[in-house]
Amino acid sequence: MIRPKTKILVIDDDPKVAWILNEGLATKYEFVSARDGIEGLQMISTEKPDLILLDIKMPGMSGIEVLEKLNKLNKRPEVIMVSGHGDTNYVVDSIKHGAAEFINKPFDVQEIEIHINGVLERSSLKKEVLELKSELKVKSNWVNFVGDSQEMQKVREIIEQVADSELTVLVRGESGTGKEIAARSLHHLSSRKDKPFVKVNCAAIPRDLLESELFGYEKGAFTGAHKNKQGRFELAHQGTMFLDEIGDMPLELQSKLLQALEQQEFVRVGGINNIHVDVRIICATNKNLEQAIDEQAFRSDLFYRLNEITILLPPLKDRISDIPLLVDFFVEKYNKLYEKDFTKVSQESINQLMSYTWPGNVRQVENMIKQVVVRGDEAIISDLIISAHNLSPARQAVTVSAGNVSPGQIFDYNNTDGYSLKARIGKIVAGEEKKLIAEVLNKTNWNRRKAAEMLDISYRSLLYKIKDYDLNSIK
Repeated sequence: MIRPKTKILVIDDDPKVAWILNEGLATKYEFVSARDGIEGLQMISTEKPDLILLDIKMPGMSGIEVLEKLNKLNKRPEVIMVSGHGDTNYVVDSIKHGAAEFINKPFDVQEIEIHINGVLERSSLKKEVLELKSELKVKSNWVNFVGDSQEMQKVREIIEQVADSELTVLVRGESGTGKEIAARSLHHLSSRKDKPFVKVNCAAIPRDLLESELFGYEKGAFTGAHKNKQGRFELAHQGTMFLDEIGDMPLELQSKLLQALEQQEFVRVGGINNIHVDVRIICATNKNLEQAIDEQAFRSDLFYRLNEITILLPPLKDRISDIPLLVDFFVEKYNKLYEKDFTKVSQESINQLMSYTWPGNVRQVENMIKQVVVRGDEAIISDLIISAHNLSPARQAVTVSAGNVSPGQIFDYNNTDGYSLKARIGKIVAGEEKKLIAEVLNKTNWNRRKAAEMLDISYRSLLYKIKDYDLNSIK
């Protein structure tokens, strides 16, 4: 594909200027010209030049006046001022109004080519820096949204699609899956990112106080209301309101919330005046709202109003392949926070972590890795997993013996060669997992997608385990 030439708009009442430039530099640039400022401003939208050469002294509208109007555009080309009047005041005014350079007439064609190339290079570098900053800003919005599994890629895709809309979003998922992180990502990727993000946990605030917390109150509305107070809705004006645990909102308050959502206005507790707000709503819950509707604990009309877009966060057991990334992220996070220098978690421990079902999801992983970093000992991972299973040592021994290993073998304290609790549990769990995966793959004639469904894990997780256990060698 042939790259188009850089287009330069020459705005000058002297036609010889455009002619000289075109004669000398036509092989390198495409020149278009205008005889005065008004024509030049009109041509900017039609020609879309990469650079403007602008004369200062022109009849009607001066070059400085043209430059002032150019500055009002969202994105304007770089401007080089050209003038036969080399007065210092002209130079100062030009630079002051945003011109990239000032060139005196008469000029040499080779000289002006050097100036053009310099301005274009600086402009290109400036654009690269802005794009890099934009990319870094977008990446920073995902900084706590760890995972590259197929399930998390789908979640990211939905967030990016709806973030800059005004649709109300309902984020659903088990406790600890990262619903608040999803809500913050929606906010930071939207045009409201520079406005407030206000969180309200509907389950954490007593039901008698939740209404005044959301909508504020007027002086004298109740005992202790000594002055007017803004509610969270007012504080979130032009920003985003995150209503966490929306399923726990009292039924009697849901109707007022519905009215506020539909009309974008409400009345403070004890007040009489309507207060208008511009707020984007994001809600989250780990409850079955459909069941709550059947039990008349949640309003169906509010549910349909909140459920314009649903984002379902997968439990960690459905994206086990993200465990190594999560572990690395939390190790780095708590090394910095607690000024530790804990090294990377071993693959053996990673295998143990990937063999667990994680009922507490990402929050449980974080708490476990936090303990590992603070104590500086990854050997406690086995103990923490056993504790999470709520198994006594005796019961653990029975479980292990079911895997064709005698209990005494694990608790042989005289044998120090590979018989630690941590090492033995990791090997047994990995061994049993490998046998089960191989068995299911053989049953499905190595139909990996069908095998993943039977094993109740994601397709990506299965591929990871096939590679990790070198199962392709027994195919």
